This record gives sequence, C-alpha cells and structure tokens, in this order.
Amino acid sequence: MDKVCAVFGGSRGIGRAVAQLMAPKGYRLAIIARNLEMAKAAAGELGGDHLAFSCDVAKERDVQNTFEEMEKNLGRVNFLVNAAGINRDSLLVRTKTEDMISQLHTNLLGSMLTCKVALKTMIQQQRGSIVNVGSIIGLKGNSGQSVYSAGKGGVVGFSRALAKEVARKKIRVNVVAPERERERKSWGKSRGRERISRRLPAE
Repeated sequence: MDKVCAVFGGSRGIGRAVAQLMAPKGYRLAIIARNLEMAKAAAGELGGDHLAFSCDVAKERDVQNTFEEMEKNLGRVNFLVNAAGINRDSLLVRTKTEDMISQLHTNLLGSMLTCKVALKTMIQQQRGSIVNVGSIIGLKGNSGQSVYSAGKGGVVGFSRALAKEVARKKIRVNVVAPERERERKSWGKSRGRERISRRLPAE
C-alpha cells in the first residue's frame, strides 16, 4: 500500500519538521497551508514527487476539496498530521470575539474537520494513523493565552476520545503536546522528531 501522508500546517514550524522526517522514509507527502507559495517551497525542499496544496482548515468545503485533490494526485491518504494553528496572545478581557472564534476554528475545529474526512478512507482500508499537535499550554494554561489554551486543550481531549472510537478499525490517533516557546526549535532537532516518529507506523 502506498504511504500517503497529509501534513496540514506543513509549510513551517512543527509541520515542516515532520515532513522533513517523513520524506526519507518513503512517504508521498501533501504539504498543506493557507499560503500556497509557502507550501510549494516546503514541498520543493523535500525533493521527490511531493505536492503542495492550499487550504483553510476552518472551512469544511476547503478541507473536503483538498482531500479530493490529494486522492486524485497522490492516492488515498492513510497518514494525517495536524500541525496547522494560529495564536493571538492577549488577556481574555482584551481579546476580540472574532479573534477567539478564528483561533478555536483553526486550532480545534480544523483538526476535527480534517480527521472527519480522513477517517472515511481509513475506515474503508481498516488502517491509518493520525497525529494531532497540541501544546503543553493546553494542559497547564498560561496567562495571556486562555483562548489558545482552550483550543489546544480541546485537541488533547478530542484526540483521546477519537482514539477510542476508531481503535477497533485498526486506526491509531495520537496527540503530542510540545512546549510552545520551544516548539519551533526543538521540533527541528532530532529529539522532537523522534517523538512523532514513535507515533507513526514504520510501514
């Protein structure tokens, strides 16, 4: 079976580091980001026949269309990494409602939508693997990041519950929660990459 992996948020940070880890292991990668040019640049660095796609994970139609394009050009997605996210640090009393909504839609709803679409194929195949990227802030909280914490904490709870829903279908769902202030640096290093490597099947 082809190893096709979709990395949402794959143009930078953790998502980009994950793509760099997986490319040498024989995965055909879809690098997905809102900014198509950044996604293309990240995919181009990997060499091989990896492709770039533009998608706003907060929009269900966008997510559905992206999966259709990935299947048409790469094959069925059997590995999914959700690393897309945004943050707008602010005390809650100063946070605009639209900023709350945009963060929750991207950081939490986005992972739900991509998982929902990906699982349709994975269930048919009776196998698959999903890794959602949370944050230690979602577990411990942090002043000025209450909305971000709510979204990432939601990702943790969602991932644990989803893992129980689909385990009998031979589908694995894991969540990682790196320390936010060190995320971009540590995940570009071998220690951070090893964490996610342990959560993806070798074949």
